[in-house]
Order: sequence, then structure tokens, then C-alpha cells
Amino acid sequence: MIGVFDSGLGGLSVLSAVARALPRADLTYLADTAHVPYGDKSDGFIRGRVLAIGRHLVERGCTLLVVACNTATAHAVADLRRQHPGVPVVGVEPGVKPAAQTTRTGRIAVLATEATARSERLARLIRDHAAKLHVSVVPCPGWATRVETLHLDGPDFAAEVRGRLQPLLDADVDRIVLGCTHYAFLAPLMTPAVRGRAELIDVADAVARQVVRLRGQHGGAGALHLAATARPERLAAALPALGLQALTGRVRSVEQAGP
Repeated sequence: MIGVFDSGLGGLSVLSAVARALPRADLTYLADTAHVPYGDKSDGFIRGRVLAIGRHLVERGCTLLVVACNTATAHAVADLRRQHPGVPVVGVEPGVKPAAQTTRTGRIAVLATEATARSERLARLIRDHAAKLHVSVVPCPGWATRVETLHLDGPDFAAEVRGRLQPLLDADVDRIVLGCTHYAFLAPLMTPAVRGRAELIDVADAVARQVVRLRGQHGGAGALHLAATARPERLAAALPALGLQALTGRVRSVEQAGP
């Protein structure tokens, strides 16, 4: 069993990529919806939630964990690996490296939650992979909540997204990193604004490839179990709303989680 978790719905973008790469794998997705979003929480609170959820998933039989949240990865993935030294843990990091490798203008941007934007892990990624480039880190408060509430459009929010992107385009940024797994579901809003001028960088497929490398192609029943710390019924309802109809046929259970 592969355990995938996030603060809420954002990690479903990573779950979808893992499910495509491993169609026969048994998967559990846990959303910490009682505490979403993580982006405005303290470092210590995030770390505590990640360790509690990781312990819960391992106790439920997960032999590989995917931290499908940039904020949780930035603040707690090292502690999670120390807590479970025998369990492979795959984190999610903003795609600074692929953006730096492919930029033509030498200018990239990272859209992130407030917690990720201030994290040392993101700062280290930039130092390691983009030290000679101009990198704009742009906090996007409220965007993850938009996804959680499935309010993905509307003229006011569309104008806000364009307003956040336009200064980057005017500054000749040509690679825009989606530094939160929730933001993948906002790509339909962003793509028209950046078309022909910049490329959006998402890492879900790269995370799925790493899961395949660590786990191999061992079979299973292809089952998907959904769990949430609050209102688990919203998870199943969100799949079609987020364009993830391909996952609905794999769902075997939806339950309240306790960690």
C-alpha cells in the first residue's frame, strides 16, 4: 500500500499522477482537512501533523509514503524519514531545478504558500539550482483555500491571478513554478495569461516517477482508499469537480481518519 497525504485536496494532483504511473497499485489518500491549509500555520504545528499522519499511515500498512504537499515537505520530511527509517518517503519540492535548467531569459518565479515561501528548504533549492538566476518568490495567500472550497473561477479571482502573474511576465520571467500542489488545479486560469510568454512548471509526474523507482511495478488490486480528518465525503465529491474522474472507479472506501 502506498500512502499519499496532504493538508487537503491539493495532493490529489500528485495522487492522480501516481495512479497513472501505477495502475495496479493499492493507494491510500489522507487529507488533513481538519487543519487545512498548512500554508498559514507555524512550523512546529506542521511538523506535528506530518509526523502524526505518517505514523497513522504506517500503522495502517503503508510501506511507502508520499508527502504530497510542498509546505509539509519543506518543514517536516526529514523528521518523517527519521521517524520511519525503514519506510521510503517521497517529498514534493517546487520545481526550481527544471525551471532553472530550461529558462531562456534567466528569470524564474515560484508561486508558493506563505510557509513554503519563508522556508529554508526553498531557499536552499534556489541556492543549489538557481544561484545565478533572478528568482522571484511570490506568496499566494488564499489560493489553496480556493481549491479546497472548489471555487476555482469567478471574475474577481481570475483578475487576482492575472494581477499576480502580470508583473512577472513584465519582468521577463519565462518559467513559473507551481510551488503548491493545490496550484495545479488553478492551471486552467493561469495558462491563458502566460501562453506564449512563460511555461508553468509542475512536478507531479516527476514525483510519480520517483515512486515507481522506489516501489517498482509490483501489482495489487488497484484500489484507492480515501480518508480525511474532517468531512471525508467531500473527497469523493471533489474528484469529478477537479477533473479527476479517472480516479473514481478505483475508490473502494471513504472514511474519517483519526490522527
